[in-house]
Amino acid sequence: MTESAALAAGLCALAAALAALYGAVFTGRAPSWPKTLVKTGAVAALAVAALPLGAPGLIGTGLALGALGDFFLSRPGTRAFLAGMAAFAAGHLAYAAEFFTTGTRPPVAAALALIVLALSTELWLSPRTGALRGPVRAYVVVIVAMALAALTLPADGQLALAGALLFLASDLLLALDLFVVAAPGVKRLLGPALWAAYWGGQALILAGMVPGPGH
Repeated sequence: MTESAALAAGLCALAAALAALYGAVFTGRAPSWPKTLVKTGAVAALAVAALPLGAPGLIGTGLALGALGDFFLSRPGTRAFLAGMAAFAAGHLAYAAEFFTTGTRPPVAAALALIVLALSTELWLSPRTGALRGPVRAYVVVIVAMALAALTLPADGQLALAGALLFLASDLLLALDLFVVAAPGVKRLLGPALWAAYWGGQALILAGMVPGPGH
């Protein structure tokens, strides 16, 4: 194993360990610095691993922005929430830009389904978001654009497509958790599920965009 491969493997193992720790211990807990460090580190380690893995620069950038978003979203307050949304939106745009550079025409049915999903949030989500309605609407547009871009990926990018769709699913679960669901028991179930979808999505995007042999 080369030095760069060993470094990448170590960073990915660290990311997975931190992700497992966060899912087992910190989901549903009140904000704290240990929670922030574990959550941020679980994706930051993937962002650093993107370098020795040879992933495209925009993928590493998207992961780094995701880690920044995790940092802000793990802190209390509306300002931190908005900063986290902005970081994630920028990360989605970085992913979308990379996907489009290698993509082809997306499947029409799947693209239409994503557009219908985005439009449906006006009915079930927007009325519940209050003063955050504008930022939430903008974020929905950005993440659906990222998922649409992922639909254009060729056959060797299907892991990244699965990751993008998991990321989208995690944001839907987060919207339910923040704005729709009130029952404590359901919220306890949503936390680990959305974290698994989110971190798994980020990891699959990285895995799907690492150049294969001969590239």
